[in-house]
Amino acid sequence: MRIELLNDLNSAQREAVTHIDGPLLILAGAGSGKTKTITTRLAYLISEVGIDPQNTLTLTFTNKASKEMRSRAIALINNNQTTIPLLCTFHKFGLIFLKFHIDKIGRANSFVIIDNEDKKKLLKRIAKEHDIDLSIPLIASEISKYKNTLLTPNEVISKTDLHDYLKIAEIYKYYQQEIELNNLVDFDDLLMLPYKILKNNDTLRKSISDRYRYIMVDEYQDTNELQFKLLKLLTSEHNNICVVGDDDQSIYGWRGANVRNILDFPKKFKNTKIIKLEINYRSTQPILKAANELIEYNRQRVGKKLISHRGDGKRIRVFHSLNEKLEARAIAKEIKELLSKKVPSSEIAVLYRINALSRSIEEGFIKEGLGFKLLGGVPFYDRAEIKDIISYFRVIANQHDDFSLERVINRPRRGVGKVSVDRLKKLAFEEHLSLFQILDMKSRKELSKIVSKKGFINLKRLILDIKKLIELSKESLVDFIDEFDRTIGIKAHYGVLVDGDDRLKNIDEFYGYFREFADSSPDKSLDEFLNEVSLQSEQDQVDENSVTIMSVHASKGLEFEYLYVIGLEEEFFPIIGDGYNMEEERRLAYVAITRAKTDLTLCYVDSRFYKGQRRKMKKSRFLGEAGLIKGEKLKITKQSKFIKGDLVKHKIFGIGRVKSATKSGRQYKLNINFGGKERAILSSFVESI
Repeated sequence: MRIELLNDLNSAQREAVTHIDGPLLILAGAGSGKTKTITTRLAYLISEVGIDPQNTLTLTFTNKASKEMRSRAIALINNNQTTIPLLCTFHKFGLIFLKFHIDKIGRANSFVIIDNEDKKKLLKRIAKEHDIDLSIPLIASEISKYKNTLLTPNEVISKTDLHDYLKIAEIYKYYQQEIELNNLVDFDDLLMLPYKILKNNDTLRKSISDRYRYIMVDEYQDTNELQFKLLKLLTSEHNNICVVGDDDQSIYGWRGANVRNILDFPKKFKNTKIIKLEINYRSTQPILKAANELIEYNRQRVGKKLISHRGDGKRIRVFHSLNEKLEARAIAKEIKELLSKKVPSSEIAVLYRINALSRSIEEGFIKEGLGFKLLGGVPFYDRAEIKDIISYFRVIANQHDDFSLERVINRPRRGVGKVSVDRLKKLAFEEHLSLFQILDMKSRKELSKIVSKKGFINLKRLILDIKKLIELSKESLVDFIDEFDRTIGIKAHYGVLVDGDDRLKNIDEFYGYFREFADSSPDKSLDEFLNEVSLQSEQDQVDENSVTIMSVHASKGLEFEYLYVIGLEEEFFPIIGDGYNMEEERRLAYVAITRAKTDLTLCYVDSRFYKGQRRKMKKSRFLGEAGLIKGEKLKITKQSKFIKGDLVKHKIFGIGRVKSATKSGRQYKLNINFGGKERAILSSFVESI
């Protein structure tokens, strides 16, 4: 055995690497060396055990991860190996599989893969042909969900009675017919079709499972239902599957990831060995202590505690500001000071939960002359919904601004296509008029060959609305923004999109910024506001000393010496409401905290613009749950076998509902309401229902 292969591993990592047969669940905490463990295990199987590389399959979620893991694994494998093990993304594996086996469903292997943009163009054409007026991103997202839950168009049609979703199912049917007729494959097909082929061909299933006798999966907590089912088929002949993941970092439920896949792994794969990687090589102990305390409030977890290899360090700072402007200014000044002390900009980052919060930080950085890069996102003023509003404002300030009017002439939709717009521009050029003047002055008869009757009526209404808003903008900017919102309907346009909730938050953030400008400068004009926005959106120093600003989602897998997390307020972090899961919100906070290596600052403010107006904010419950503030009446429900709201049964008192649970020695004292009478009972005397 090449002892050096195992030299740099701790005992848990070594145990995981040297486990050979049977299902293995490696619960790898943040910063615990999961990539090192999985690549060393692959090298160990090939170089020391003697497994043929062709009998291994390692699956990842991103090309970047697969590339890094492949290079690290190959560096560890004995040089006399000439065969490279298959290490790729789920979708790349699906592509390879289909090239060999798509003929099993009567299709040629000369298929063409269409990307998401191609898919949307095809859906747009189909929707237009069948006169269905729904958001194309919404249709694309729903069809993706259907495919990942293995639903055919007819099954969707039979299961829904909602009008819009019946229309989507109808488009799904035509879309499937189109891609099959033209031998096209979309990204979802790269998983769905291999599953269906294997499911319906027992001989092939056995053959493929026998070939890939040792399967490893990275980031297993991010798998969806279809990926789990595909893995069950691939391991059906041997059960030699090793998955690496962290249930506490499952943060993609909104895009289909199912945390139950990792939580229920031992139930789905019998005789599973579980190994926990709990030594963290990234962060100091105070940071990990807060992360551990916070995540214990989640009930849906296997359970582990991170231990710092680095030892003690600075306390986490909880930074309080009156509002987001003061918060941004203080953070920018601190970072400027760090940079002056030669701290590398790559070691500094600011995280936020929702994209709308980036505006104040971007502006704070610009005012301090700090360069920044927005990772995994678009700068606030470059977002489509914000650019649309600004374009409307520019037309209202100057109705002869053809460039801005062209951008928004069909947002929201007014039945005016690109061809019609080009013809209108040509007419305006020929008559030496602006686009606005052409629409204002020309009659239905004069434009009959350019736009439809519906388009003409809508454009005339737009011109009247703009004229009304021009007058109002001169009278009162305070009243102007509310009337603009009611008249134009930008929120309705963006609210129906897949990411509509996030876009509406951005719009409300912008409206709030405008209201603040109007309230503080009642004598200023719309032109002056637009000039201020133009200055805010300029960023000339992005390449020099650029500090990273990003969402918590985008930060996963990264680490920083100096980390600021803003927006630790109820309704911002965590987000509360329909469609949001508190345990996933808590996992997001856990991910945010564990990005920090040495210096972590968690920020909250007393007031912030929210839904278009300034509101008083409450501190996030996560600050209390992480043990960072005391004496606050936060909504804390410590993880236990029982929590508030649970139904329980007592052998004498019958069925009751838990009102509260507090620690009492090795068990919990429960206050339980039994039919109107409350009793204090130890948890060992009741059972869950």
